[in-house]
Amino acid sequence: MEDLDFSAKHTPRRQAVSRAPAQVAAQSPLYQPAIALEFFRSAATLEEKPAGKPLFSENEKAGGLFSKSARMYLLLEGEIGLMIRNKFFGVVKPGDVFGELAVIAGLPRSATAMAKINCRVLSLDEKQFHAALEKKPEFALMLMSIMVQRLRQSIVRRGAVAPAGIPAERSDILGRKALADLQRELGGPAHAVFQAGKVIMSTGAVGTFMYVVLEGRVAISVGKNVLEHVGPGGMFGELALVDGSARAATATAVTDCELLSINRRQFLNLVKTRPLFGASLLKSIALRMQQLALQVAQMQA
Repeated sequence: MEDLDFSAKHTPRRQAVSRAPAQVAAQSPLYQPAIALEFFRSAATLEEKPAGKPLFSENEKAGGLFSKSARMYLLLEGEIGLMIRNKFFGVVKPGDVFGELAVIAGLPRSATAMAKINCRVLSLDEKQFHAALEKKPEFALMLMSIMVQRLRQSIVRRGAVAPAGIPAERSDILGRKALADLQRELGGPAHAVFQAGKVIMSTGAVGTFMYVVLEGRVAISVGKNVLEHVGPGGMFGELALVDGSARAATATAVTDCELLSINRRQFLNLVKTRPLFGASLLKSIALRMQQLALQVAQMQA
């Protein structure tokens, strides 16, 4: 794998991979394909996929007695087609990361990924992913930037659909020990208290903090539609800290709430130095992506 590079050197293999930065960068300014390659190479398995070979299938679940472990991928060469119900809806180009939700959050596959032409990929299972994250925790921020863009798109689609469905429930992303460790890492209490009915953050506002719920329940809404409720151990408000964009939703205290507030400097430091924090955030975002996708699908059915 030493010959794999994202530089624009003029050999057939490297030229194929070097086209990826422009395509990926348009999706996320924070994404750097060369760093993604370095991250995968630290722990990944190199695989060859012939044309017509599926890498994974729609609704496939991992972790069962007779099922194989879920893997996420970085495409080095070739082209991967993405299908839902046997219909192509998108392609993966060299330099792209795909299939991450099944590894990060143990979610069933939302689509089928099939090699359209002969492909070479680097793949990581859950154990390999966490091993790579220990070596390069800053990669979590780049992966978040991709996922946040997708999540923002889902929030817009979900907010535009009426009537509102049953809000999703989200909590326990961080357990008690992880919460205690996080508070110690932040150097003592940084709690914010909001009474029931109080708006914590508003759609369109500049985001300077993210929050972890210590006690109480928070409603996340777009317009009049409540998308989800966040309970103890759940996190919200991180999207604006990842990409610097305005708040995508409004958060309101349903009950009296005690929150752990984390500013952008603390957030970036935690992601870059604490792999478990980055992995927890990735899982939180992945679960929200799944929940919103299901709500949109149900409303449009």
